[in-house]
Amino acid sequence: MAQDGQEFDTAPLRAADALPEPTATIKVGSLAEFEKAIATANYGERIVLADGVYTSTGVIHIKRQGSAQHPILICAQTVGGAEINGAGSFTFDSEAAYVILQGFKFTHAPEIIKVPPEASHCRISRCTFELAVKGRSPYLEIAGNDCEIDHNDFRNKQSEGQMLLVVGPGTSEMAQRTWIHHNYFHDFKSPRANNCSAIQIGMSGRSMSSAKTLTEYNLFVKCAGENEGCICNKSSDNIYRFNTFGEGSTEFSLRHGNRCEVYANFFIGSQGIRFFGHDHKIYSNYFERCNPAIHIGNGDGIIPPAKLTAHDRPVGEEVTFNTLVNNKSNITMRSRNIGLGAEKVVVANNIIQGGPLAAVLGGPMENSLWRGNIVWKTAGGAGDIPTDGFMVVDPELKLDDTGEYRPKPTSPAVGAALGSYPYVKMDVHGKNRSSKPDVGAEQLSIAGATNHILTPGAVGPDTPLASSAKEQNRGLDNLHLGARSD
Repeated sequence: MAQDGQEFDTAPLRAADALPEPTATIKVGSLAEFEKAIATANYGERIVLADGVYTSTGVIHIKRQGSAQHPILICAQTVGGAEINGAGSFTFDSEAAYVILQGFKFTHAPEIIKVPPEASHCRISRCTFELAVKGRSPYLEIAGNDCEIDHNDFRNKQSEGQMLLVVGPGTSEMAQRTWIHHNYFHDFKSPRANNCSAIQIGMSGRSMSSAKTLTEYNLFVKCAGENEGCICNKSSDNIYRFNTFGEGSTEFSLRHGNRCEVYANFFIGSQGIRFFGHDHKIYSNYFERCNPAIHIGNGDGIIPPAKLTAHDRPVGEEVTFNTLVNNKSNITMRSRNIGLGAEKVVVANNIIQGGPLAAVLGGPMENSLWRGNIVWKTAGGAGDIPTDGFMVVDPELKLDDTGEYRPKPTSPAVGAALGSYPYVKMDVHGKNRSSKPDVGAEQLSIAGATNHILTPGAVGPDTPLASSAKEQNRGLDNLHLGARSD
């Protein structure tokens, strides 16, 4: 597992579409020819399926190996131009490595697309997933190490099972260093059953294992297959940043696992974030019109000795430098029969403006610290925030032309943060924090913003490389556990 000061190994990851020239290009016009070409593919070859609609009778096995310098590219003639329906499309076998699958539209069933534990360094990019699966089944399952899932469209799921599931070998281990970025997850509206998150990383039995997954620059809209409709985290040592959790979506849940970081995300009209487990850092996020914004889990067990399926009592979490505006519920802990509440939680330097009471706690918060928070125009006041944990002052937030409430230069939030939180190096817009950080998600400075509220045009298969390459390379440069560096 990641230790203090340990950075993620970024060497296996490769950015964007800037691939080397192929050693050879093989063009085919049928699934039979396609399968034969894939079965004999060599380093650096590009195998292209002509545009059209293809009906499969089974799966095509990907067994070959490329290299970091010369990956094998298996692609459609144009992005989205080759649709595969019928019984299945691709499966990666255990021998597969350094293979890129790019540009397909998948509408088949019942076989799903899998990367098994023994495979590694596989990438699935610029594809559309709208599988006709029934019963409990994801669209895509990743169990191998160093995989990249980017610029895909996951949509219109109506059956139990995740859109994207990340697991690992055996029953307790996790795939390592999965990179999930620039994907569009939308319209997961039913069946309102368990296992219906857009992304699930881990499982209860795997939750104590480190995954070191980086999930960034993804957009979630109308992801409400269950209460944990956007992301369900069930592993440890993951980073979630620069994502937008948008309208009509249910919560991002840190359901199991420890030591995750959630920063520089936008939560707009969703059900915010809920967390259990130990030592998560949740900072520099922006919440608007959420219900609730931040949900502190009311634990029903302590792991160990409680079973891994328990709602692990939150211990040691830090919720800092967030901005909450006009939410239907701000900070909450819901009541639970014989609930254990949370312990040693820090809630500091947040702006809470508008909506109902700033905090409503239905369980104990033992040995916790509230300080430096700004509360303004909440109906009924601060609620359950201790009197020394906040000040009532206008943060001078102004609605800008992007639809975001941002502080004016004269805001009393500027330079007013209390305490030392060295892991908070970045604000919600990707700008560096100063030595005198501002309260709330934004650090006022002359630096330009590199992170914004995402729209469908910024993610998915058709995103131009020019608009995403800088962000992707930035992801490679900064892939680390910020709370545990320096």
